[in-house]
Amino acid sequence: MTLVATDSPVSTLSKPELLKEEQAQKFVLTLSCVERAGIVQAVTTFLFERGFNIEEHQQFDDGLRQTLHLRTAFSGPLSYSPERLEEEFSAIADRFEMKFSFHDRTKKRVLVMVSKFGHCLNDLIFRWRGGSLGGDLVVVASNHETHRAMAEAAGLPFVYIPVTPDTKAEAEQRLLDLVEEYNADLVVLARYMQVLSDDLCRALEGRAINIHHSFLPGFKGARPYHQAYDRGVKLVGATAHYVTADLDEGPIIEQEVIRVDHSYGPTTLSTVGQDAEALALSRAVKWHCEHRVLLDQTSTVVFR
Repeated sequence: MTLVATDSPVSTLSKPELLKEEQAQKFVLTLSCVERAGIVQAVTTFLFERGFNIEEHQQFDDGLRQTLHLRTAFSGPLSYSPERLEEEFSAIADRFEMKFSFHDRTKKRVLVMVSKFGHCLNDLIFRWRGGSLGGDLVVVASNHETHRAMAEAAGLPFVYIPVTPDTKAEAEQRLLDLVEEYNADLVVLARYMQVLSDDLCRALEGRAINIHHSFLPGFKGARPYHQAYDRGVKLVGATAHYVTADLDEGPIIEQEVIRVDHSYGPTTLSTVGQDAEALALSRAVKWHCEHRVLLDQTSTVVFR
């Protein structure tokens, strides 16, 4: 017998098993409810009886609020859809008074909004093109023409929406029209420097993420990094959060902190801060697109 060396990895699965694995439909279940005995058993039994295989399971039992949050990724028969699963699961959900959703693995469609600072947009494009963002960028909208070339070089439509006090309402309606036109699941404010109206915040509730520079202490207004330098900060950070009508106070998804010292001038602090912003925002977008973020009143549960 002659043995032939090969660089290809050896699979332990037979051809029928490989075919079955490739054809399996993939889903994610997320749910929240009051903590009670039997919830996890009900979920796993429901999936087992329908021939599904659990690939990932995470849960958080919040003892202070007496609630349970759960995320389960599973795969199985092609005959199922999220709508069919929700219908068949409804009896269990009613019994435990669950707030729940089934999702397939279709990638979220992401609309990005940007102004003059392009570091977050550039990072999102890089991760999207590398396949690590978790969602698909579909369009870039901006109140400036600054980053048209960056967007179009990545093959993304760029829509210029100028904003003035007199045209703010029309501009926001144009944004909502874009969300519908491109069937966007998520709106990302990648350093978009316009305050959204309360009506727009409510229209995008739970599907808009903002990035905000955050320091200890926090600096508001113009030239925050110069303010930080003047106060001798030792930490530079950024916060990614859901957009709400309460300005920069929406449920927090992710925060990034980088240590600095007295040798960092305003320009260096700004560069470090931009790194923190890009990291926090990309993680928040990825986790949202993968259904890893569960809203819990004014906070979030994030299954990384």
